[in-house]
Amino acid sequence: MVRLKSPEEIGKIEVAAKIVAEVLSTLSEYASVGATAHDMERAATELIAKRGGTPAFKGYGGYPYTLCVSVNEEVIHGFPLKEKVFVAGDIVSVDCGVVKDGYYGDAAKTFVVGEFLNEKDRLLLLKTEESLYEGIRMAVAGNRLGDIGNAVQTCVESAGFSVIRDYVGHGVGTSLHEDPQVANYGRKGSGMLLRVGMTLAIEPMVASGHYDVELLEDGWTAVTADGSRAAHFEHDIAIMEDGPRILSRL
Repeated sequence: MVRLKSPEEIGKIEVAAKIVAEVLSTLSEYASVGATAHDMERAATELIAKRGGTPAFKGYGGYPYTLCVSVNEEVIHGFPLKEKVFVAGDIVSVDCGVVKDGYYGDAAKTFVVGEFLNEKDRLLLLKTEESLYEGIRMAVAGNRLGDIGNAVQTCVESAGFSVIRDYVGHGVGTSLHEDPQVANYGRKGSGMLLRVGMTLAIEPMVASGHYDVELLEDGWTAVTADGSRAAHFEHDIAIMEDGPRILSRL
C-alpha cells in the first residue's frame, strides 16, 4: 500500500537523503587509481555517523556493509572489499542509504576512475544519468508509473544500451523499500496513478550489453550475464503540487 507523505515527512526524508548526497559527493575523491572499495566504505561510515545518521543498508536483510560498491560488470549490491583496488578506466557504482530520525534516504552514483577507456563507457554513464532525469521529469501528479519507466527505457535503448529488468526502484519513507515498485521500463499511460505526496527512489541500472544478470556466490552481487559493463544512478524524489522535487541533491 502506498502512503502519501505530508510536507513535514517529506522534509525528514530530505534530511536523510541530503546526508546520502554528501556521502556520494565526498566519495568522488576515492574513485582514483589505487584506492579501494573499502576506503569508500570507511569514509562513508564515518561521515554518516558524524551527521547523526545510521547506515540503512547494514543489517538490512543480512547485508553486512554500509555501501554497495559495484565495479564494471557488477550491476548492484557489490561488496565494498579491500580486494577491490581501483585501476584506470574502472566504472564504479556506489549505492548508499541513511536513516535519520526514522526516515530513509537512498541514492546512487557511478564514477569513472581516471579517464574513460572508450567512448562506449562514457556514453553509458552519460545516458544512464540522463535517463534518471528523464524519469524524474515524468514524476508528476496525474501521470502513471509506466510513464516514468517508459521515459527511462526510451532514453537508454535509444543509445543502444539495456535496462536491467531484475531490479527496480521503489517508494521510500519510514522504510528503505516501500510500495510502489518503480520499474525502469514500461508503457506510457500504464500502471499506478501518481499523486502528490508520493516519495520515490528512481534508479536506472543499465548494461552496455544484454540486461540478463547472474548472482555471485556471495548471494548479493548481481553481475551482467554477458560480462558487459553497467552503470547505476539514483535519486529520491517527492511528487509535489508544482512537480517533482529531488530530495537527494546538495
